[in-house]
Amino acid sequence: MEFGRYVDISGNRCRLITCDIVVVGSGAAAFNAALNVKRNKNGTNDVVMVTEGRMMGTSRNTGSDKQTYYKLSTTSNSPDCARSMAEDMFSCGSMHGDLAMVEAAGSLKGFYNLISLGVPFPSDTYGEYTGYKTDHDSAKRASSCGPLTSKYMTEALERACSAENVPLLDGYRVIQVLTENGEAKGVVCLAESEITASNPSGLTVVLSGAVIWATGGPSAVYRNSVYPQSQNCSLGTPMAAGASSVNLTEGQYGIASVDFRWNLSGSYQQVIPKYVTMDREGNISEFLREEVGPDYVRKIFRKGYEWPFDPDKITSNSRSSLVDLAVFKEICAGHRVFMDFRSNPAPIEENGLTVDVIGEEAYSYLAGCSALGKTPVERLRQMNERAYQLYLSHGIDLEKDLLEIGVCAQHMNGGLECGIWYENPELGNFYPVGECGGVFGIKRPGGSALNSTQVGSSRAAERASALRIPKPDWSDVEISAACEFAAVFAGLLKDGGDTLETILKKREEDELLHDECAAFIRNEEKIRSLLSKTGNEIKAFFRENSADSQRALVELSINYDILITRYAILSSILKYIDDGGLSRGSYLIGNGEIPERVETDTSHRTKVLVTKIRISGEDIEADCRMDDVRPIPVIENQFENVYNAFGKTDNYI
Repeated sequence: MEFGRYVDISGNRCRLITCDIVVVGSGAAAFNAALNVKRNKNGTNDVVMVTEGRMMGTSRNTGSDKQTYYKLSTTSNSPDCARSMAEDMFSCGSMHGDLAMVEAAGSLKGFYNLISLGVPFPSDTYGEYTGYKTDHDSAKRASSCGPLTSKYMTEALERACSAENVPLLDGYRVIQVLTENGEAKGVVCLAESEITASNPSGLTVVLSGAVIWATGGPSAVYRNSVYPQSQNCSLGTPMAAGASSVNLTEGQYGIASVDFRWNLSGSYQQVIPKYVTMDREGNISEFLREEVGPDYVRKIFRKGYEWPFDPDKITSNSRSSLVDLAVFKEICAGHRVFMDFRSNPAPIEENGLTVDVIGEEAYSYLAGCSALGKTPVERLRQMNERAYQLYLSHGIDLEKDLLEIGVCAQHMNGGLECGIWYENPELGNFYPVGECGGVFGIKRPGGSALNSTQVGSSRAAERASALRIPKPDWSDVEISAACEFAAVFAGLLKDGGDTLETILKKREEDELLHDECAAFIRNEEKIRSLLSKTGNEIKAFFRENSADSQRALVELSINYDILITRYAILSSILKYIDDGGLSRGSYLIGNGEIPERVETDTSHRTKVLVTKIRISGEDIEADCRMDDVRPIPVIENQFENVYNAFGKTDNYI
């Protein structure tokens, strides 16, 4: 590892850092990757972490009522095995079976490692880690530490990395993945701490034998989002370097609070709050009966464990996603929508919290939780006090305040393509892990995203460390030529350039356009128009954009990443539509409005949609194709064969 050298990039005197493996990100996946490299006994331990901001990102800043970690069942009365868990994930559609298998097989390793680091997953008197059922789950595989599970994970993993003296470069925004002959060779960053008279943009080069990319989902693509406001988009940068993506059509959208961004799943719905709308004159009224039906209180309850919007839950017996559509319609009408935990919905207010009103399912659940209080907030505090305290800690008292809501983007199931060791098939020595890794398909079990942060990062770290790819040297490769893009980008910093306010305003305008046509309700005509606009913006980017400060330049780099990400997402959606794809997962395809009749797709469940972006000069295009899903492998290993192969390089091919 080397930190003290400086090199010239088009007149900029830049710090050069070299290491065997660079990990980009600072969430649960990133810290776990770095920790696994550092502790690897059969490979290199030379690792450096690079992050735009240590306290930023989804892992540290998001959750739900009781944020779920999904793993093999550890409950004594629920027998389980890796193949069974893999089958549950694979059955959701458009997911590779071998990825389902490694996500299942590695789940307990990640879970127990977190426990060993102090993450407080609850166990009973006998030491059993009792589980509960989440969606698409057959074996009570879910566990939770409460609303802040991923935050606890991140903090525990960070403490472990700090104890191992893992170097962390904080405040470094990656603007380029360096490549040579189709392989990643490091990254180039912008960092305020590196600004000098001879390097006004703060350019910094990190050369490495492998890159582990753990930067989260494409949050800044959307305006209506439950991603934390500190989370930015980082999928476009590796796509520009040649990394392929998969299933960018698939994500999750659902009801969330908008002032303080948070998922309103689980307990928040199961206590059956009142949904109210406020018109332009400030008049407040209930509205779900007209849109959802007379049994709407039962639909509210079911939103607790059917939280993501789902076209199948418009037409099925559940019909709980009618709640999302009703909320969306009110907002489109120019109204504000709130959940009121102070008051009961009209049927409960008029007739009481009885089996006849809320149904046997809801009544039994609330009774089992000893949560039959008079008001929703009283029931919430009986059922899950920490869910109440969470909002209180952010200045929202659910005993006094209305909670404003929207239908928001929450998670991308697709992402950058990866194989069973999480290496991208188009960009060698590049490993996308965590949410940015394209592991899942149409749907996924609740909590599987947290499991994936640990499984993917540990496997990527194990392989990258064991292969011992030699770190490149400035003189060994034409790095100066590879850094040309970064030098051009740094040249956008100039007196009289665009202000930070202008750059952020442009981002917000594009976010709104994206939400109008390509979030949970999709409009083919508007998508084609926005795709054309996005392509033109990318082509003219370096002619029409500039920045008047280094901070503005960093935000401008985020805008460029968003444009490439948006171009790939829109291209993927159009490929799916052109192939005859219908509504599925967590979105409706129509003319931009809610269709009267919803048909859901069944013909693409055995396919994954692969997209690769090609940028040449000012030209950009997207190559999209449908690949068959890989099946769940049939494993019939003889122990001695595994024993003899374990730890050898051939095991990682």
